[in-house]
Amino acid sequence: MTTQTGGVRLEPDALANVPLASPFAGGGLIDVFRRRYLLKLIVQKEIQARYQGSLLGLLWSYVQPLVRFCMYFFVIGLVLGLHKEVPNFAIHMFAGLVGVHFFTETFSTGTRSIMRNKAIVRKMAMPREMFPVASVIVSAINSFPQVLILFIGAVAVGWTPDVEGIFAGLLGLAIITVLGTALALLFSAMNVFFRDFQNIVSTFQLFTHWIVPMIYPFSKIAKGAGGTWLYYLYLSNPLTVGVLLLQRAFWVPTLPDCSNAPGSPKICMPGGDVNAVGYPNLPEHLYLLGWIMLGCSFVVLVLCQVAFNRLEGKFAERL
Repeated sequence: MTTQTGGVRLEPDALANVPLASPFAGGGLIDVFRRRYLLKLIVQKEIQARYQGSLLGLLWSYVQPLVRFCMYFFVIGLVLGLHKEVPNFAIHMFAGLVGVHFFTETFSTGTRSIMRNKAIVRKMAMPREMFPVASVIVSAINSFPQVLILFIGAVAVGWTPDVEGIFAGLLGLAIITVLGTALALLFSAMNVFFRDFQNIVSTFQLFTHWIVPMIYPFSKIAKGAGGTWLYYLYLSNPLTVGVLLLQRAFWVPTLPDCSNAPGSPKICMPGGDVNAVGYPNLPEHLYLLGWIMLGCSFVVLVLCQVAFNRLEGKFAERL
């Protein structure tokens, strides 16, 4: 008796020596976007599961950021008086909050994504990267209401769009998205083997609001540690640069122009001081720094994809 495989006839003894192979030859993130319909179904499933049994549903995406913003603004802005030091402090803080929330939600939900869908992972041959990527898309959908609130608030205090600002916002979101996807891939795979990683991510999130210039201005870092190793270490964080680019997009255009001459706008600081929009209020060469951080984030994404591919072969037995 002979068996035909792929047009080649195999004798029983030869068939016994054929190595076993996975029914799905994983192609990484590229395969995920080739199967866009399946990705769409998983995204819909995640959204329905998140708001199942909820009266407000997607409205929670508006309520929660507003509550968080009011809490930070009251404590940091009013109690500590930063609203007097930083013009339009509410926009400054909320622009950072949008970027940080998008990153932390992507990182957190992405880390738990494979464990949350372990029944599907065990039974279906599909790209395992599908689940972290779906978590990133769901996080982006949930973050859109915050961007809308930020946009409305910025317009209310005099935001005027400029090409450089729009470019800065898109670049900042790109950095946060790529970095969040990379870490979601890596930690979702490691969480299959050790559940401690989801707790590590939750602990890390306690620091994210403090390692970016959100509830304090970047000028405090520049004036306190400018030119030191701590300053360059601070700027080596892609999330920090992403937040600064978002502030360039939404906060800087709301600042009053204290200069009659054309060119860069000026910040009218309390007490009559006038400082150019730039160092120490923003890092020098911010756009170049943004491109560097985007490149570094893509490198991290490739490394995390390689690590994910090496670990996913043992997912089924671990689950």
